[in-house]
Amino acid sequence: MNNPRGPGPLDEVDSTLVELLKENARMPNSRLAELAGIAQSTCIARVRSLEERGVITGYTARLSPAALGFTLQALISVSIKSGARHNLSSFSDEIRTRTEVVELFFLGGAEDFVIHVATRDSDHLREFVVSNLSAHPAVAATRTSIVFDHIVN
Repeated sequence: MNNPRGPGPLDEVDSTLVELLKENARMPNSRLAELAGIAQSTCIARVRSLEERGVITGYTARLSPAALGFTLQALISVSIKSGARHNLSSFSDEIRTRTEVVELFFLGGAEDFVIHVATRDSDHLREFVVSNLSAHPAVAATRTSIVFDHIVN
C-alpha cells in the first residue's frame, strides 16, 4: 500500500536501484544486487519497499511506434471550452482509449491537455485531429506540433 505522506527521501542505495531499474526493469535480482553493491536478499527487500512506498509504480515495455508502423509523432495542445469544463474527465477518458494516444497530460495553464500521439502519416494525424478533437463538442481549440525526435530520460 502506498504511503499517504509520500515515499520519503531515497537513500543512496534506493537511488541506485531506481536508476538501474530505469535502464532495465527486467534486470535479474542477482545482477541488480551486484551493481548496487548489496546482498540479493537486501536488494529484493529494497525493491519491494520502493514498490510499497509508491516510488516504483509499475513495470512496462517501451514500444517503438515506428516499428509498429506509426512513423509520425505529434504533440497536440487542446483547450476545452469554458462552458464545457465539467466534461474534462469524460474527454480525458474518451481520448485515452484511442490507439494513437501515447501519453495524455492534463495541465494547468493556457491549454488544458497535451496529447502525445503516434500516427502512420500526416493524413492519419489530420484524421485523428479532425475526427477526435476538432469535431468534439467540448474542444475550443487545438494546436499541433510535429515531433522530430523523442528522447526518454
